[in-house]
Amino acid sequence: MYDVIVIGAGHAGIEAALAAARLGCRTLVCAVNLDSVGNMPCNPAIGGSSKGHIVREIDALGGEMARAADACAIQCRMLNLSKGPAVHSPRAQIDRRAYSEHMKTVLEQQLRLDLKQAELVSLRREGEFWQVTARTGSKYQAPCVVIATGTFLGGKIHVGDLTYEGGPDGMHAAVLLSSALRELGVPLRRFKTGTPPRVHCGSLDLEKTQLQPGDKEAVPFSFNAQEPPRQLVRCYLTYTNQETRRVIEENLHRSPLYSGQIEGVGPRYCPSIEDKMVRFPAKERHAIFIEPCGIRTQEMYLQGLSSSLPEDVQQAFLHTIPGLEQCEVMRVAYAIEYDCVDPQALLPTLEFRDLPGLFGAGQFNGSSGYEEAAAQGLVAGINAAHKVLRRPAFTLRRSESYIGTLIDDLVTKGCNEPYRMMTARSEYRLLLRHDTADRRLLPYGHALGLISTNRYAKFEEKQKRIEAEKARCQTTMIPLSKQLNELLQQRGTSPVAGSVALIELLRRPQLSYADLAPFDPLRPAFPQEWMATVEADLKYDGYLKRQEAQVREMNRLEEVPLPRAFDYHALRGLRAEAREKLDRLRPQTLGQAARVSGVNPADVTVLLLALKKQEMTGDVSRETI
Repeated sequence: MYDVIVIGAGHAGIEAALAAARLGCRTLVCAVNLDSVGNMPCNPAIGGSSKGHIVREIDALGGEMARAADACAIQCRMLNLSKGPAVHSPRAQIDRRAYSEHMKTVLEQQLRLDLKQAELVSLRREGEFWQVTARTGSKYQAPCVVIATGTFLGGKIHVGDLTYEGGPDGMHAAVLLSSALRELGVPLRRFKTGTPPRVHCGSLDLEKTQLQPGDKEAVPFSFNAQEPPRQLVRCYLTYTNQETRRVIEENLHRSPLYSGQIEGVGPRYCPSIEDKMVRFPAKERHAIFIEPCGIRTQEMYLQGLSSSLPEDVQQAFLHTIPGLEQCEVMRVAYAIEYDCVDPQALLPTLEFRDLPGLFGAGQFNGSSGYEEAAAQGLVAGINAAHKVLRRPAFTLRRSESYIGTLIDDLVTKGCNEPYRMMTARSEYRLLLRHDTADRRLLPYGHALGLISTNRYAKFEEKQKRIEAEKARCQTTMIPLSKQLNELLQQRGTSPVAGSVALIELLRRPQLSYADLAPFDPLRPAFPQEWMATVEADLKYDGYLKRQEAQVREMNRLEEVPLPRAFDYHALRGLRAEAREKLDRLRPQTLGQAARVSGVNPADVTVLLLALKKQEMTGDVSRETI
């Protein structure tokens, strides 16, 4: 008997299990193979555009991914620095074996958590409990179960015309569990993803490539980090060419992607190299990043070369790329098909609407990416524990986190392909900068019991100092000087005729907080990231206030609950499409209803008027779903 059972020990399963155990629940987490714990079967990296935001949000809520990434990072970069601060995103190259070992150790040392190697083949309801059965015959029961099967569920590998059942990295698939889920009525469908070949570093001519060094000042993922991550390796950049295109196009008929052999839907924003050649015929070249898989291995990951072409074709097109002419393939690229759920079957808590106590997380929910998986695992684990402990459900709004946006997109809009988070998916991205994740979410983590009182006290002190510095910048005057006007002219902005407020200079786009340090002798000594927060808050103050006003308006709709017994088909003013989708999805609030695909503003107005009428007549309960 357990309180929570987690099926899968990938990035979603890890966070779900740790959250449940840390909240006081006796937790079991099962993996098909214990060597798959925290595995990175695709890119050995964490973070990136919008994904780095998610990792920092996980950290602010008390999750583990950020700390593990900092401990196992071998190169760090801040992406999109040429753009505005809303899209600056930390990314780290990771030692994949060290990361897996680190996470396995964390699970092993966690109180109230049992880690077992077991393929679970059956799942059924027994009274108030869910019962799972392992292939060996062992049975386990718990009131709550989190499904975090990644790409193992019904996994099928494709390399050219070769097809066989299998999971990532040569492990075996979890096949029987799919049948058990179908028997429960879980709406499964097939998705596909892929991975590039790995090559031996000693066989590469890296002088023909472009060096991609790490940042001089690395920014850690965890707000509680005591020191910056290490910069231990170099990455490299090369490109495909017309000869690469010729080889691939001549062999497209041998690709399972185009022969009809693959049925699953692949990710639009991370296509295979053969798909790139077909979809972008006018593009002369495609970037290929050569990235180390760790510091104790010669394996190099070729980001951008995902493929399911036959092995001989892979070898042929690799040898057309500068720096890879003599490369030796250590692991062949492959595509993998797997079963996942329609996420519209889930509530915002990630619990199934019609199967109480059963939760979904990660790639099982139709998403892609380690970071998206970990975020969902954390939310599912918290809510599974809260259900057991009879505590209120925990959800996040779109306006306060990328995690909230991710989950809302999945359960409200659904997905017809593997969902990938991007900054463009958030309408509030200026408020959701990566450096403000602690300000937005760490109070939640503390209230949940996942952030210690000591860490919360440090956070409060940091916020006080940042607010004090922002206030000082508002009142500080910079005296006129020859050096100041020379700086202004060098930066392409107009000189001043007398003393000027520091805040006025900071709001000029040509100037940074660091530029003005020589003219600001009373400035306190701050960590670089704190200074970046101060600068962004002050420089974009007007835009931030405008977005905060938009949030308040949207929150009005989020606070209007939709009753459980609402009869959408009785509303004549609703269009047929809106009636059908609202009746099927049963959104919890008017705000969520407004985001359902196929529901337009006129439909929302009809709903609002109907709610007001029913509230006055009292003929429908206000109990929410």
